Amino acid sequence: MPEYEFVDVYVPRGVSRKETARLLTDHAEYGHWELDRLSLLRDGSRKVRLRRRIIRQVRATW
Repeated sequence: MPEYEFVDVYVPRGVSRKETARLLTDHAEYGHWELDRLSLLRDGSRKVRLRRRIIRQVRATW
């Protein structure tokens, strides 16, 4: 079962969809994040949850 770490990003209501898409694209390209959940709140702001897989190193035993 893969393990993930999460980060929540809050985008205020004055930010356009294009700017939000650019922000999330930057997170995806440079931080290896992927979109987990996006909520559009009543006031027009967005709450975004991003996730990325945790890769654990297995120790080699001799």
